[in-house]
Amino acid sequence: IINLRNFKRHKSSFLINLAGLTSGLTCVLLIYLWVMDEVSMDKFHENKDNLYRIQSNHSTPNGIMTWRGVPGLLYEEILANVPEISAAAVYTDVHEYTISWNEKPIKANLRFASPDYFDVFSYPISKGNPDNTLKDESNILVSEAFAQKLFGKSDPIGQVISFSFWENKQDFIVSGVLEDIPSTSSEQFEAILPWNYYHDKLIDYKQWGNYYGRIAIVLKDNANPKDSGDKINKIFKANTNEDRVDLFLTPFTDNYLYGTFENGKSIGGRIEYVRLFSVIALFILLIACINFINLSTAQAGQRMKEIGIKKSMGATKESLMLQFFMESVMLSIISLLLAYGLVSLALPQFNNITQKSLSLSFDWSLFQSSFTLILIIGVIAGAYPALYLSGLKTLEVLKGKLTGKSGRTYGRKALVVIQFCLSTIMVVSVFVVFKQMEFIQKENLGYDRDNLVYFEREGELLKDSNSFLAELKKIPGVIEADVSGFMVGGMNNTRGISWEGQTEEQQVSFWEFKSGYSTIDLLGVEIIEGTGFSPELTSSERGILFNEKAIQAMGIEDPIGKTVQHYIGERKIIGIVKDFNIGSMHTPIEPAAFLYEPNSAHFIMAKIQAGTEVNTIQQIENTYKSFNPNYPFELKFVDQDYQALYASEMRIKAFSKYFAALAILISCLGLFGLTSFTTQRRIKEIGIRKVLGSSTQNIVLLLTRQFSVVVLIAIVIGLPIAYWLANSWLNDFAYKINLSWWFFVGSGLMAFVVAWLTIVLQTFNTAKLNPAKSLRSE
Repeated sequence: IINLRNFKRHKSSFLINLAGLTSGLTCVLLIYLWVMDEVSMDKFHENKDNLYRIQSNHSTPNGIMTWRGVPGLLYEEILANVPEISAAAVYTDVHEYTISWNEKPIKANLRFASPDYFDVFSYPISKGNPDNTLKDESNILVSEAFAQKLFGKSDPIGQVISFSFWENKQDFIVSGVLEDIPSTSSEQFEAILPWNYYHDKLIDYKQWGNYYGRIAIVLKDNANPKDSGDKINKIFKANTNEDRVDLFLTPFTDNYLYGTFENGKSIGGRIEYVRLFSVIALFILLIACINFINLSTAQAGQRMKEIGIKKSMGATKESLMLQFFMESVMLSIISLLLAYGLVSLALPQFNNITQKSLSLSFDWSLFQSSFTLILIIGVIAGAYPALYLSGLKTLEVLKGKLTGKSGRTYGRKALVVIQFCLSTIMVVSVFVVFKQMEFIQKENLGYDRDNLVYFEREGELLKDSNSFLAELKKIPGVIEADVSGFMVGGMNNTRGISWEGQTEEQQVSFWEFKSGYSTIDLLGVEIIEGTGFSPELTSSERGILFNEKAIQAMGIEDPIGKTVQHYIGERKIIGIVKDFNIGSMHTPIEPAAFLYEPNSAHFIMAKIQAGTEVNTIQQIENTYKSFNPNYPFELKFVDQDYQALYASEMRIKAFSKYFAALAILISCLGLFGLTSFTTQRRIKEIGIRKVLGSSTQNIVLLLTRQFSVVVLIAIVIGLPIAYWLANSWLNDFAYKINLSWWFFVGSGLMAFVVAWLTIVLQTFNTAKLNPAKSLRSE
């Protein structure tokens, strides 16, 4: 009751503390939920401690490239020759394929896997026998959610699903139903098909030089991962003459958070964002706690007489300490309860930004962590009044001999410096992230991605693309259309190109794109030497085009007219295109090649006139359905694929503006409270100054000077730290903005103006008070 009365008596400081601490705790709880979801990825597998994935390092002139893929033929070899392996599975990445049931086509995310897939991974089967499910080439497993979407209330077991990919068609019988894939699985799929079908029917080049497989193994408890990896690499070397490729093992549970490799070594990955958001949460919480501590200590100085009277009435030091501690802890508990409520309200929007399905359910670890946190905050904030004030001598307090003037004022100013230093860092971060994302979106990649759409070639489009393309080009709004194998991020990387004069060191990996006549024009890639593909050239002349980077890596002089040996035959170099960025700006431009192979191109691509998108796409869909009625129409935009490469950065951009605004808001709340406290203590001084002739403006300047200096010091300290952090983040990009001076000056100025306005608002209200009101005793 005493605590509640004190909250009521000191409403302004109570509300400021409550608002700041609640905001900080809300931010911390949201980030905690996100971080825990990230670090729990793939940890549900029963074999997680002994589960490894085989990966391959490829030495090139530009460094070592790390691939997830390994030769599919390796699977049988390691099962027979590595006794430390207790289970192994070979499978593919998850891709989108067309399937149909009752002649109703639908796109589904599928993967192919060997029968022992479920011995390695813990994906429970709710219906069917996991031991037999993938052994039969005619079987398929579907997830519960996908079965519901496809079959409704019908029993999925025994249903026939038709699978189609290029010219391959096959009916599969549903032999099992998977429980829905956990949200903490880094690999989400809707169905699994047998590996043998994929290997026998869909893979043409079944050689040790084709890295079409993904292999995961479970090692026995006493096995050494390094030794087992070396054995697997020796088996690989014994079956191939490839000296510049090495296989190695990596823990499967590390792949999600530590999946970025540079020169063959893991350099992190999503773990960097986990660390970043954890630091941001710590910053926000620290800023909120500083408010709480500052206002608690400032307010405690006004309660000396209260303490003296209580001690004279018989209150013990221990009871007073308990009162102050309980007051701080109670406020912390109220803030935590409000924060939980705000988290519940904010989660839908938070999930939308993070693309997750987080929920605030009872979790003992979360409850334990948050309760421990508020106890620590409450104890720290209540430590000064509890330990110092409760130990004061009663007579000295009641006689007014204690003025409260000590190093506490400097301590509070130091805390304000920390607050605004952190706030300045976060404001600078917002500027830098925003400008880098703006640079990424506007930078010329070497190809024109605007209004460029594509969709998969399936069904009738594989038999006769020319008729369809002819109709497509008749549609108003379609500028150009052709078959294409281009995909943002690359689709096929090969080392199967050799040339005369090639040295042992020149083992180059090329991104290759199957093309039609107009693919180069569609992409807007500039031909700087030679010519592109055209009907006027004979089939033997429609050779290959390289980008500048490829010619440089190959070291060929006067390349036009010279021949290279491609893995499907000899090709003549007919042109060189200007360098273009295939993937994201995290990576430098890589060697690339265009081949005239219209029958092998996976997509139909079209350039649409700006402003006509809605009507043109509708007409494209109608034309598609008339030509290919048995296949679903799913159109994609190249610029959206490009944006998807920066999903993590875009989330940082979205979050950073909220976090920076919150940091400034909480800091200003604390500054407002401290300014209010300071001006109230000097209210009689202000009255005397006004009586002696001081103007309101002079008094405002007098009162704002001390806090303005403190904020300026914080900004001066924060800007160099912000520069170092921004530069470190930008180093992850091969192409980036230059850090301009105005990013820092502008951010510091903004933080100072906001803080100064906060101070002036409070001091002006006090400075304009009537002196008669300020000077009266009661």
